[in-house]
Amino acid sequence: MVRGKTQMRRIENATSRQVTFSKRRNGLLKKAFELSVLCDAEVGLVIFSPRGKLYEFASSSMQEIIERYKRHSKDKFLPENQAVGYNMQHLKHETASLMKKIELLETSKRKLLGEGLGSCTLEELQQIEKQLERSVSAIRARKFGGLQQRQTSSGEKEGEVICIEGGSDKSDVETELFIGPPDECRIRRPLQN
Repeated sequence: MVRGKTQMRRIENATSRQVTFSKRRNGLLKKAFELSVLCDAEVGLVIFSPRGKLYEFASSSMQEIIERYKRHSKDKFLPENQAVGYNMQHLKHETASLMKKIELLETSKRKLLGEGLGSCTLEELQQIEKQLERSVSAIRARKFGGLQQRQTSSGEKEGEVICIEGGSDKSDVETELFIGPPDECRIRRPLQN
C-alpha cells in the first residue's frame, strides 16, 4: 500500500502531534549524528518541544559550537550592519536635505503671496517682482490662447450657420400668384424680379 504525501501544516490532534514530534525528533537527531560521523562535521542541534522540553545534540561541546557560531556570525554580519548603518546615514542626510528644500519652497510661496516681505532685501524684492511679472505674463498668454481657441471654435460654428442661411438667399423660391376674384378662373403667373 502506497502512502500519500503529507501536507505541511499543523497537526490538529494533540496526540498525533506529540507522536509525530517524537518520531521526527528522533529521526533528526539520528541524521545530525550521522552527518557528524560520516563527514567529520561539527554539528550542534537544539530542539524545544511544544511543551518546552529541551533536546540537544552536539558532536563536541555545545558551548564551543555556540561560541564558534557567535564569532562567525559577528564577522559574517558585520559588513551587512555597516552597510545598513551607511544606508541609514545616507537616508538621514537625504531627509535633512529634502526638509531644507521644503522649508525654502514654503518661504518662497509665502513671499509670492505677499507674506513676510519685511525681512527681504531690495534685490530679493526685485527678484520676486520679476518672478510675479513672468507668472502674470504666462497666465495672460494661456488665458489669451484659451480665448482664441474658444473664439475659433465658435467662429467656425457661426460660419456654418451663415453658410446655411446664405444658401437660402441663393436658392429659387417659387410662388403662385392668382389674379382675379376667387371664384373665377385663376391664372398662374410666376413672380418676376
